[in-house]
Amino acid sequence: MIKNDIYEITIDDIGNDGEGIGHVPDRQNGKNFAVFVKDTVIGDRARIRIVKAKKTYAYGRLEELIEPSPYRAEAVCGKARSCGGCSLMHMSYEKQLEYKWNKVKSCLEKIGGISDAGAIMEPVCGMEAPYFYRNKMQLPVGRDRDGNIVIGFYAGRTHSIINLEKCYIGHEVNDYIIKHVRKWLENADDWNIVYNEENHTGLVRHILTRVGFATCELMVCLVINGDNLPDEYEKPFVGAVCTAVQEYNDTQEKQVKLTSVCINVNKEKTNKILGDKCATLYGKDYIEDYIGDILFRISPLSFYQVNPVQTKAIYDKAIEYASLKGSETVWDMYCGIGTISLSLAKKAKKVYGVEVVSAAIRDAKENARINNIKNAEFFCGKAEEVVPKFYQRADADEGKHPDVVVVDPPRKGCDVVLLDTIASMSPDRLVYVSCDPATLARDVKILSEMGYKLMKAAVFDAFCQSGHVETVGVLSNKKTVE
Repeated sequence: MIKNDIYEITIDDIGNDGEGIGHVPDRQNGKNFAVFVKDTVIGDRARIRIVKAKKTYAYGRLEELIEPSPYRAEAVCGKARSCGGCSLMHMSYEKQLEYKWNKVKSCLEKIGGISDAGAIMEPVCGMEAPYFYRNKMQLPVGRDRDGNIVIGFYAGRTHSIINLEKCYIGHEVNDYIIKHVRKWLENADDWNIVYNEENHTGLVRHILTRVGFATCELMVCLVINGDNLPDEYEKPFVGAVCTAVQEYNDTQEKQVKLTSVCINVNKEKTNKILGDKCATLYGKDYIEDYIGDILFRISPLSFYQVNPVQTKAIYDKAIEYASLKGSETVWDMYCGIGTISLSLAKKAKKVYGVEVVSAAIRDAKENARINNIKNAEFFCGKAEEVVPKFYQRADADEGKHPDVVVVDPPRKGCDVVLLDTIASMSPDRLVYVSCDPATLARDVKILSEMGYKLMKAAVFDAFCQSGHVETVGVLSNKKTVE
């Protein structure tokens, strides 16, 4: 295969990121080249151009749709193809759900070594309305080739910003914030007000928004490449946000409440969006929101699931899999601000939460206080270091062999040392909440060698229109099962 070659192919599979896969015969050895083509669906007959060729596979770009698949849908957003935010919007929602269920099944079988994983998997949990579901948006700010200010999402696999006026996955108030913050930046008449990623100059890097879907509280945070927002910019920025909220509320029956306007300082030359320091310009330094009947305080730096509807469903499933009767001791690894810990505390005798981020532990303790939950205790540090120290205490008999351990790790999954620590604790059940089925499957295989067996798994579409998927699994101690 050579770059810029044109082929007609039929898409017969879907890749890990939702891209279509077709095959082209290799005339030399009779084998087939796999060609990955973004924006295609199983069943599409398409004309494609090779954009990158490897020895046994290639990447192609959709040039022409010859015969559309019955699973193809008309994207509601005109920028869905170029924008990196919604990689599956061209696929019918039913097919998206099927794809995500099969993605988890395939990982559990091929990586996790579980034969016929579908037999222990529950039906996928989708959404009635798979749009406008995100309570958090992180929007990069920059300039296009003509020098115009752009605010939106990065194009897929690039740092080229796709300018947005309307987004179909975030709360609709974001459309008004983008509009009026863009006006404020344009009116500033200062080229350096916008960050330039290439030479690390300029001020405004990102706009971060958070919306409490239950409380309707709104936070707008400006991420800046500087120690503060100059006086001549502060009032106009806050005024732009206030105008945006007022204009949104004038069109809506359900009003949002501007609760916090703040800045976050990130002067590092990095892809990391947020720095460690925040300062409040207006209102509070946090918003509040509910998961079920538990109230949480959320700062710009807090980890908080982005889909409130599916978060409630995921946590309910985690509690169901934990099988709590009220007498159990539970450890929650990667506890964050205590979202799962405090949900479990309602059903357990005692919950211990562990998290390496000190700010998150402060938030977790505060969230326990404001909800009057007294049977949850939180520790800052790595679980593999905290747990052994805990058991060295004279009064540490309780919890030494917990009934349940819960993990909700980042996309990279659990550290092997942590898995060793969990196995040494010998809980009856391990509930694993995962945002990446590949690392979930990898860890399930490791845990199976440590005496645990995956009993059930549930799949949730918490990132509608994208290839990401959430999974909750429960593993039982083989000694207990047998």
